[in-house]
Amino acid sequence: MPATHAEWTVDMLDALPDDGQRYEIIDGDLHVTPVPGEAHQDVVGDLYMLLRTYLRGSGVGRPMVSPSDVRRGDRRRNRVQPDVFVVRLVDGRRAPYPYEMSDLLLAVEVPSPSNPSYDYHTKRELYLANGVPEYWVLNAEARNLSRWRGVADPGEVLVEWHPDGMAAPLVIDLPAFFDEAVA
Repeated sequence: MPATHAEWTVDMLDALPDDGQRYEIIDGDLHVTPVPGEAHQDVVGDLYMLLRTYLRGSGVGRPMVSPSDVRRGDRRRNRVQPDVFVVRLVDGRRAPYPYEMSDLLLAVEVPSPSNPSYDYHTKRELYLANGVPEYWVLNAEARNLSRWRGVADPGEVLVEWHPDGMAAPLVIDLPAFFDEAVA
């Protein structure tokens, strides 16, 4: 939920105490989500490892996990932290940190049960409207993975991911993935 302060900045976020909450700002609006739970972190970790194994040595991209800043436009008023994301490599190197939205090949969120619309709507629109070519919501409770490839894309359940430059697609066996991640 957006907080009621009129105009938040990255400097204001940095001045907040470390209380375990996740703080993000989009166009100066503060969004606060609770500390991720154990199942959330298990899903994030397993997806990171799957992507890392798939992309290792490819020169295409490097997976990352949050907390790690991604910004856009007015970098003082915009900072989000996707749960897992893939940074595009150019000549084998990542862009300078903090990352721009245009540096990402993929952004992935594991939705919070307290506010799933933030991940399914607000962040989806943000990423896709700002140059991230693909956005996923990996829902451990529903045991599915939804994918969007553009603002007008109605979305689909993901079966495979095949970014440019990779010889073969990454195929995710969702039942096996969730059996392992949330066991």
